[in-house]
Amino acid sequence: MSGFSRDDAVDRVEAILETVDSEPLPVPVREVWIYGDLALGLDPVDRLDVYLTKDVLMRDEPEAEAEFEESHGVRGVGKSVRAEWARAHPEYLRANANGHAAPEKCLAAQLLADDEPVHLEVCNARFEDNVTQRLRGARLREDYTQLLDPRGVCLWSDGVHSDDALEKVRNSELAFPTLSGALEMLGMDDAEAREAAEAVHAWRDEQAGATVRGDVL
Repeated sequence: MSGFSRDDAVDRVEAILETVDSEPLPVPVREVWIYGDLALGLDPVDRLDVYLTKDVLMRDEPEAEAEFEESHGVRGVGKSVRAEWARAHPEYLRANANGHAAPEKCLAAQLLADDEPVHLEVCNARFEDNVTQRLRGARLREDYTQLLDPRGVCLWSDGVHSDDALEKVRNSELAFPTLSGALEMLGMDDAEAREAAEAVHAWRDEQAGATVRGDVL
């Protein structure tokens, strides 16, 4: 897929919200945000950017780990992702390079199609907190591709839909600065903000299909 019309992008977000709202997930999800093209009111939407705030799974079924390590070669089921979910949706079970169940990859497998232009960010921290953390890390490493675009909209929180926010997104009623302008508001000077924005846009243009990135703060 090369992108979405604006209406199709909003419909796609609504489908993700419906899944989060009604289906078992590998880990508890507390918030759903959108940011980037859709939040900015662009049409078409080249890539749909979605942010999930998840809870770290603290207590589930640690005894289930051996079951799934034997049957699927994946460790950590019942510890990092829900065992009940894995039994119901083994087709969505994904592991990291170390063979351990990866919550962000499991969520992406359940919520996204492989070929659609959607980027999913998954973190245990709220969107605003992760924006600040990623900005700090990107500046320290001088790797601006790690920045998280701060221009976001919360559409779902703890089971409650923000119908007003979604309607404003659908009607392109939200006003945001340019990315460099938003980064200046977060403390960058003009030159650094422009350099960072260019790096983010270049990284984004290189992405294809469904992509996912997970953070733990």
